[in-house]
Amino acid sequence: MTLKQKLLQTAAGPQWEQTGVRNHHGICIPLFSLLSEKSCGIGEFLDLIPMIEWCQSLGLDVIQLLPLNDLGLGTSPYNALSANALSPIHISLSSLPEIQRVPDYQEKLAKIRYWNRTNRVKYHIVRELKFAFLRDYVPRIYDDFANSPDYLCFVKENKWLEAYALFKVLKEEQLWKNWEDWPTNLKSPSEPGYQLLLDEHREACQFHIFIQYLCFTQLAEVKRIATERGVFLKGDIPILISRDSADVWRKRHYFFLHEAAGAPPDMYSRDGQYWGFPLYDWDELEKNGYDWWRERLQLASKLYHLYRIDHVVGFFRMWAIPLGKQAKEGSFIPSNEHEWIPHGRKLMEMMIKTAPILPIGEDLGLVPESVKQCLYDLGICGTKVMRWERRWETDDSFIPIDEYPPMTMTTVSTHDSDTLQLWWRHFPKEAKTYSDYKGWNYEPFLTLDHQKEILRDSHHSASLFHVNLLQEYLALFPELISKNPHTERINIPGKILDTNWTYRFQPTVEKIIEHIPLRQAIREILAP
Repeated sequence: MTLKQKLLQTAAGPQWEQTGVRNHHGICIPLFSLLSEKSCGIGEFLDLIPMIEWCQSLGLDVIQLLPLNDLGLGTSPYNALSANALSPIHISLSSLPEIQRVPDYQEKLAKIRYWNRTNRVKYHIVRELKFAFLRDYVPRIYDDFANSPDYLCFVKENKWLEAYALFKVLKEEQLWKNWEDWPTNLKSPSEPGYQLLLDEHREACQFHIFIQYLCFTQLAEVKRIATERGVFLKGDIPILISRDSADVWRKRHYFFLHEAAGAPPDMYSRDGQYWGFPLYDWDELEKNGYDWWRERLQLASKLYHLYRIDHVVGFFRMWAIPLGKQAKEGSFIPSNEHEWIPHGRKLMEMMIKTAPILPIGEDLGLVPESVKQCLYDLGICGTKVMRWERRWETDDSFIPIDEYPPMTMTTVSTHDSDTLQLWWRHFPKEAKTYSDYKGWNYEPFLTLDHQKEILRDSHHSASLFHVNLLQEYLALFPELISKNPHTERINIPGKILDTNWTYRFQPTVEKIIEHIPLRQAIREILAP
């Protein structure tokens, strides 16, 4: 039986049929990192369109994104205010319909574009300026859309909008305090009380609902163009949701609030990790047919062609830490190890049946082999980070790329790791071992030729998917990245830093796509 036949017979067979059982090559672009001549202080939805066209011209057919959910006043894509709402900070202001109705709109946008010049994304400033513009813009055009079939259909199909909008209005009224610190009538309204709040804040809620309509309209246009160009947009579904979110506030019966998620002590963290996110009450969710998850996945299917399942092992078993306790005092849920596979398989099958788009699991770290086998049996890809693919059980040697399982995605780094350049500097012993594996003379700084060869290897592994961060390719040309390689890192997990999630590509979108040597280098990397 061929690989294609095997995959088409798995639970995810229909998704593989749609995606194609062949080699897929792509780049990972944090949207906040993009910068174009039109964008206002941060990457915007429509900035992806020229990148899609650029990818198609090079033979790349995947663009992977980090989560795009509304973060409130936060910056981490994995700590969202809503499981469904898109972040208004990414609205492409210059392309809004009837924008000319805003007096002096060109001058106002020019002032916001001043914040394109900063080396790092200034979320708080950009967010404030964009919302000020939107509060001027929306009242001028809302009535033209309020009764349009397209807008009415959007509101009708997205039942989550109402609670999300009210939550944002109340957050603003309460000066962004955590909902658990609100007055009782707001924190835990009765059903009549909830309806009364909706009536009292109807106009303010309409503003936030309309903003979501604009966001979804723009991202849907991006997907339409990607589909036409044969480029797959890969979304990212965080496994967990912020405790201070519209979802937990309104549907708290689906969450355990007496415990928080984290990770047990391991070789990476002696004391374990405390993440603070609430855990799911899977039994309660199952009673309602996992409606919350199905709504979330169905919405993602409208925006993306593929999706990354964040921390996929957490669907099989999650480390639960009682509130007020240390991470190492937690325990796994389910507690019985024999329940992990049946529990996770049930959830994976639900996700596959719900979303007609192919899932790719993030199965990094200490993941039981039984979990990886279950994902394989279902037709769900895993992830291979080349620097970590070693024979840990024997001599720690690097696993040849032609031995990677086909049902995987190869990458050289992640948004949570060092870039190749930093890895080479920070882990000289690993770099030396890798040099020996490649037959190179070890050098303390990764040469551009060797970086290019590693990238080429990543696109010629036995995996079916090959996706790397865009800055790994930009690094082949020193003029396209910062002189300080530390600046090219996106996030350092476990640390609260102003630099986390604020990374910005040095060149604009226009300069990236016009850079002829970069085009040539990527073509050479992809060439057979």
